[in-house]
Amino acid sequence: MARGKLRIYLGAAPGVGKTYAMLSEAHRRVERGTDAVVAFVEHHGRPRTEVMLHGLEQIQRRELEYRDTVFTEMDVDAVLARRPAVALVDELAHTNVPGSRNGKRWQDVEELLEAGIHVISTVNIQHLESLGDVVESITGVRQRETVPDETVRRADQIELVDMSPQAIRRRMAHGNIYQPDKVDAALSNYFRPGNLTALRELALLWVADRVDEYLQEYRAEHSIRSTWQARERIVVGLTGGPEGRTLIRRAARMAAKGSGSEVLAVYIARSDGLTSASPKELAVQRTLVEDLGGTFHHVIGDDIPSALLEFARGVNATQIVLGSSRRKAWQYIFGPGVGATVARDSGPDLDVHIVTHDEVAKGRGLPVARGARLGRTRIIAGWLVGVVGPVLLSLLLTSIANGPGLANDVLLFLFLTVVAALLGGQLPALASAAVGSLLLNFYFTPPTHTLTVSDPKNLVAIVIFFAVAVSVASVVDLAARRTHQAARLRAESEILSFLAGSVLRGETTLDALLERVRETFGMETVALLERAGDVEPWTCAGRAGTDHGTPLLRPEDADVDMPVGDHMALALTGRVLPAEDRRVLAAFAAQAAVVLDRQRLVGEAERARELAEGNRIRTALLAAVSHDLRTPLASIKASVTSLRSDDVAWSPEDEAELLAGIEAGADRLDHLVGNLLDMSRLQTGTVTPLIREIDLDEVVPMALGGVPEGSVTLDIPEELPIVAVDPGLLERSVANLVENAVKYSPDGAAVLVSASALGERVELRIADRGPGVPDSAKDRIFEPFQRYGDAPRGAGVGLGLAVARGFAEAMGGTLAAEDTPGGGMTMVLTLRAAPGRPPARPDLPAQATT
Repeated sequence: MARGKLRIYLGAAPGVGKTYAMLSEAHRRVERGTDAVVAFVEHHGRPRTEVMLHGLEQIQRRELEYRDTVFTEMDVDAVLARRPAVALVDELAHTNVPGSRNGKRWQDVEELLEAGIHVISTVNIQHLESLGDVVESITGVRQRETVPDETVRRADQIELVDMSPQAIRRRMAHGNIYQPDKVDAALSNYFRPGNLTALRELALLWVADRVDEYLQEYRAEHSIRSTWQARERIVVGLTGGPEGRTLIRRAARMAAKGSGSEVLAVYIARSDGLTSASPKELAVQRTLVEDLGGTFHHVIGDDIPSALLEFARGVNATQIVLGSSRRKAWQYIFGPGVGATVARDSGPDLDVHIVTHDEVAKGRGLPVARGARLGRTRIIAGWLVGVVGPVLLSLLLTSIANGPGLANDVLLFLFLTVVAALLGGQLPALASAAVGSLLLNFYFTPPTHTLTVSDPKNLVAIVIFFAVAVSVASVVDLAARRTHQAARLRAESEILSFLAGSVLRGETTLDALLERVRETFGMETVALLERAGDVEPWTCAGRAGTDHGTPLLRPEDADVDMPVGDHMALALTGRVLPAEDRRVLAAFAAQAAVVLDRQRLVGEAERARELAEGNRIRTALLAAVSHDLRTPLASIKASVTSLRSDDVAWSPEDEAELLAGIEAGADRLDHLVGNLLDMSRLQTGTVTPLIREIDLDEVVPMALGGVPEGSVTLDIPEELPIVAVDPGLLERSVANLVENAVKYSPDGAAVLVSASALGERVELRIADRGPGVPDSAKDRIFEPFQRYGDAPRGAGVGLGLAVARGFAEAMGGTLAAEDTPGGGMTMVLTLRAAPGRPPARPDLPAQATT
C-alpha cells in the first residue's frame, strides 16, 4: 500500500488563516469529486472558520475523561475505518489527552499516512522543535507543544500562510482571532509588532531553506551545472595570506545586505604540497568565517582558477570575492594572475569582485608551474639536462679541433633542449634554450668569446634555435598535460561506467561499493553516515577500511564529506581530495544511497514475503479448521448422539459400528491435528531433531499402523547400513508418505516400500500405482495446504507431504518425487548413513519384565 501524501499549511503566527486556507482547499477538492472528510478541525469560536465547516463530512470525535473533565480528540480508529481519500487534521503539534492512542497528534497523522490516507494539516512556525529557544527569546513564551522538524520537512507540500503584522493586529482588534476579553492582553504581549515581524522572518527563512533543498535536488537530478541565481551564495577565495581576513569581512557585509545569503570560504592547495600558506593564518581565517556564520572548505587543485570556478559552480554560487594580487609588476610576466583568469572565465552567471587590501603589490613567492605532475626525479633530471648539459656539450665541442660546424652545433644544443622538455617539462626546456643560445653565441658564433654576432646568418640561426626550442618545450609540456587529462577522463569514464553497470545489474553490495570508493581515491576509511532528523545523532550505515582507534562518527570529523540528500553523507578520511575528484565522488555517494535503499527494500520485500506466506498459511489453516477438522468432529458427534439416544434400541452390531466410526473419526482428527502442529513447528523453526543411529527396519514397520492391512509391501534388505536420523521424525515422515500413497493407489494395487544403499546415503522409496503427477507440479505438491488434482475436501488439509519434506530436511536428508515405471508416483526419501557402522540387529534383554 502506497504511503499517503502530507500537505501542511505553515503559519507565520496564530490567526493568519491556516485553518481557513485548509478548509478552502477541502471545499475545492470536494467539488472536484475527492472524498475528503474533517478528521479534526477546531474553529475556536471564529464565525468565518465555522461557516467553512458546513458542507464537509465530519468524523465523530472521541470523548476522553481526564481530571473530571471531558475532552474530545481525533478518533484515529474511526478515520481508519471510514478510510477517506483525504483527511483534514488541524493543529499538528497538539498534545493529546492522556489515554489517547498516541501522545502527539503528529503521531496520529503518521498512522493515517501509513494507511495510505492523504492528510492536510496546519502548524505554526513557533511550534517547530528546533525553533523553541529562538521563539522564547523573541516572545518570552515557551512553546510546550512542538512537532519535530523532520515531520514537517517530510511533507510533500508546504504552503506558507503569511500576513503582515499590521493586518494580524487588525484582525485581532476586530475579534476575528480571540474573544473580545483577551484582545487587549494579546495585542500588548504576544502580538506586538516586533514579535510578529520576527516570527514572520523565521517562517520565511525556514520555508526558503526548504525551497532551496528542493532546488538542489532538482539540479542534481537533471545534471544542471550552470548557476541559478535564486539565492545569493558568495564564495571567498583564500590564499592563506594576511589579506584573507579583509576578504571574509567584506563578503560578510555583502551577505548581510540580502537575507538568507551564504558565505563559503575556500582555500585551494596544490596536490604536490608546494604552498606558501601559513597554517596558523588559515586556522584564524577558518575561525573568523565560522564566527560570521559562513563555512570553510579545503580543496585541492593544481589549476587554481579552474578549481575555484569548479567549486563555485558546484555550490551554485552567485558571486566570487578575490583579493587584488600581491604580485610585483615584473611577476606578471608569468601570467595574468588568478583574479584576472577567474574574471575572464567566470561567464555571465558569476560576478567576480576584486577587493583591495594592504598587501597589494607587496610581492609573493614565484608561482609554481602548472606542470604535468611528472614527478620530482624527472623534473630534477630535466633541469640537469637543460642547464648542465649545454655546458658539458660546449666543453666537449671546444676541445675538438675544427668542430662539426655551427649548423651541427645548433642541432646538438636543440637535441638537449628537447630531452630537457621530455624529462622535466616546460621550465627546464626554456632554461636549456636560454643557456644554449648564450653558449652558441659566445663559443661558436664568430667573433667567438664575445656576445657580438657579425654574420646576420648566424644571428638568424640562433634566433631560430631559440624559437624552435621554446616551441618544442611548449608542445611537449602541453602534450604531457593533455595526456594526464585524457588518462584522468578515461579513469572517470571507467568508474562511471562501472557505476552505471552496477545500477542496471543491481549486483553491487554496499560494503563492496564503499571498498571500491576507498580503493579508487586511496583513502583509509570510507563510511556512509545517516541520521533520522536534523538534531538526531549520526549512525553508520556502512563502512570500509580501518579507523585506527578513532571511529568516524560525524561528517565534520572526516577529511572529505559528500552530502547525499538531507540526512545522509559519505565521509572519507586519509587525505583532502582535489576539486575535480568531487564530481566522481558525488556519483559514488548517490550510488551508495541507492544501494542502501535497495538493500533495505530487499529486506522489506523478504519480510513482506514472509508475512504474506504466514497470512496464506493462516488463511488455509482457518479453512482447514472450518471444514476438514469439522468433518471428523461431525462424524464423532453424530455417533455419540446416536448412542446416547433413548428412543432407539441399538443392537450390539450397530453399537460396534458406531463405536468404530467414533474411533476412525478420532484417529483421523488426531492425524490432522498432528500434521497441523508439525507444520506449525516447521514454520516457527522449533523442530530440533535428536539424531541417533538406528536400523530402518526398526522404524518403517511402526509407520504402517495407520494403513489397511495388505495395502503395503515392504522390501528392506537386512544388509542396509545403519542411518543417522531422529526416529520420531522419520516415523512421522514415512507414515505421511505411505498414507498419501495408499490414498491415491487403486484398489488391489499395494504400495511398495523399498530401501537401498547408495554410497554414504540410504534411499527409501515409496511407490504407488496412482494417477501420478506431471513434472510441472512435482515441487508444488510439497507446499503447505496443497492438494493435487480433484482430491476431495475430506481427503485432508494438504500438509502430509509438506511435513514429510520438512522433517526430512531437518534430519539432513531430502525428499523428492519421481515417476513410477508403468504409472504412478514414487517418493524418494534420502537419508544419511551412519559413518563406519555396519548393520546390526538390536540387542534384546535377557529377561523380559512386566
